[in-house]
Amino acid sequence: MTNHSIVDIGVNLMHRNFHQDRDEVVARAIASNVAPLILTGTSLRNSVDAARYSAKYRGQLYATAGIHPHDAKSCTLETIAKLKELAALPQVVAIGECGLDYNRDFSPRDVQRRWFAEQVRLATELNMPLFLHEREAFPDFVAVLKEHAVKQAVVHCFTGNRSELEAYLEMGFHIGITGWICDERRGRHLKDLVRLIPLDRLMIETDAPFLTPRDLKEKPADGRNEPAFLQHILQAVARCVDRPAEEVAKATTKTAAAFFGI
Repeated sequence: MTNHSIVDIGVNLMHRNFHQDRDEVVARAIASNVAPLILTGTSLRNSVDAARYSAKYRGQLYATAGIHPHDAKSCTLETIAKLKELAALPQVVAIGECGLDYNRDFSPRDVQRRWFAEQVRLATELNMPLFLHEREAFPDFVAVLKEHAVKQAVVHCFTGNRSELEAYLEMGFHIGITGWICDERRGRHLKDLVRLIPLDRLMIETDAPFLTPRDLKEKPADGRNEPAFLQHILQAVARCVDRPAEEVAKATTKTAAAFFGI
């Protein structure tokens, strides 16, 4: 464990997997020098819950407010107005998780594009950063972001290829790396790509309760990921970029603090 505290920029803490022991999960994170945590809003209800819960831990928990592409089908202009209200709260630091997901297609693609664009517009209007999700939708995703000249965005849970990474970096975006980098089956290419990300654009996240690092020595019995495991992801990233973990901890924390204004 590093002495320097590290920021987990993506935690689905309002997920039902944490209903039984949410406070304990936060306590373990803080004891592991993982703080602040940024709770991901993925639907209106979830964004409201994340904002409400994070208000109890001032300075240690923050939240995003957004509609995930899976939930775009339930989005209306009223939803966007409610996101705008949430965004005014001091603990809400970004618009998202929003974007496009053509892998699952839980919402029709034209519907996804419409409500992604509306959230991009909202973030631009409020001068707030975007917390982005993209899966198998790169050309359309980039087109929306370019159309709105987005500058301040983090591509959360990046798992793409080199040309996609280079395009994001060229657009000035930040990149979020998860425990996917610890997966010897799917994450091999990330071990090389992470070296291309400047430290002032790199952030780290667990995406808990998902994406539990596969190479954890002591795996949780229920398979659930939690923010305390970010220390493990930090070590993996540090090995890949060939820098001391302490240096990567300081850099990613400084980058996250500046990006989210926390």
